[in-house]
Amino acid sequence: MAPRALSDLIALGEGFTTEFKQSLSSDLGREICAFANATGGVILIGVDDTGTVVGVDDHNRLKSQIQSMARTADPPVSVEVESQGGVLSVAVPEQHGKPYSFRGRFFIREGANCQQLSRDEIREFFFEEGLIRFDETPCNAFDPHVEITTTRWLEFARRAGIDSGLDAMTVLENLHLAKGSKVTHAGAWLLADDVTRFTIPASVTCAVFRGSSKTHILDRREFKGNLYAIYVEVMGYLQANLNSELIPHALGRDERLELPETALREAVVNAIAHRDYRSTANVHVYIYRDRVEIVTPGGLPAGMREEELGSKSVPRNPLLFSMLYRMNLVEQIGSGIRRIHHSCREHGVAKPTFQVSPDWLTVTFPRQQSAPTPHVTPHVTPHVGRLIAVVQGEMSRAEIMEALGLADRRHFRTIYLQPGINAGLIEMTLPDKPRSRAQHYRLTNLGGQVRDSQEQAEDA
Repeated sequence: MAPRALSDLIALGEGFTTEFKQSLSSDLGREICAFANATGGVILIGVDDTGTVVGVDDHNRLKSQIQSMARTADPPVSVEVESQGGVLSVAVPEQHGKPYSFRGRFFIREGANCQQLSRDEIREFFFEEGLIRFDETPCNAFDPHVEITTTRWLEFARRAGIDSGLDAMTVLENLHLAKGSKVTHAGAWLLADDVTRFTIPASVTCAVFRGSSKTHILDRREFKGNLYAIYVEVMGYLQANLNSELIPHALGRDERLELPETALREAVVNAIAHRDYRSTANVHVYIYRDRVEIVTPGGLPAGMREEELGSKSVPRNPLLFSMLYRMNLVEQIGSGIRRIHHSCREHGVAKPTFQVSPDWLTVTFPRQQSAPTPHVTPHVTPHVGRLIAVVQGEMSRAEIMEALGLADRRHFRTIYLQPGINAGLIEMTLPDKPRSRAQHYRLTNLGGQVRDSQEQAEDA
């Protein structure tokens, strides 16, 4: 270290990456361990707490003692010791074998101090560093003898490409989804009928807003089956609430969603696969007039920086992700963001932005705000298509349900009515009193145009 660099370092004072020591003491091993468990740092021996250089003697002997202390850590810590005048500089580079302990105890750098970790802090540290994978830990609340019914096993086996005739627990052990009689969290999430019974925040919340803010909410749904079912339901929700373009060709016409489905699928599966399931928050999918946001709790996993998005893959839940890959929800591990960008480019839309914080990762897909062309209509699902086909004039909910042959009010509202309203095809006669007993529903002008278009297609 050059004299000027040393004086500049001392002038900055002690902090997260710098420690002053007047002389070599027995606690130096703890300091080395704490820096090794953080991002590295420098210990200056021969500088007192005020930043005054007091110096130390016999540097060769001290260097040998320092290296011996560093080797005593478990695992051994690599340090670089050099002399600068009367000061010994002990540089602890960022280490890659975390966690490190010294004499059986774990230490971490907090501000300008070295702190011993408690049992709970050690466990949290292991999770944060990716040394314990939550998806691989046993889910004690999941009783395989009760939860793995014949129906659920057949469904899981079909999705995972497994012979359903094989013994369930043997298969789950071979897939590392079970350890002995315990099913892991990844296994529980993929086999549950309601994932929130085992991990409360594992559901996904979707919402549609009228404008560009959360002031006026049009619809909100929470999906909480197993993770595969949640993925399918979220994609269905996006398809039902985004616009689609009708593209005519010689054999008829095709529908194309305003945002590329491949990109949306990658973003949704990444949110489900890579989120931090220890967080108390869940994944949110927000549909605004000008954008779609997919918000994932947990930020980036340990070992990954923001600038590495799209070029490096560090799965937070590798067991879960490998199963989603086996179920063909992702095509190639580590290619998700590249595929999102490629799909948006091929689709002719702006690529999404990624906003990263320590606790969240938000993917934002801009929606086109230009006036619709004559061929642009809201996406019409088969259910909404049936709905607009039966609405004549102003009809009550009961009249529409009777015309459709439906009895379940909730099913009618969530699958038929609300998507039709969100798409601008159906409107309320009393919009200011949505729960009024006198409420009726009718087609909008756009709804009438879409129905006419459907009838013409059927006649053709």
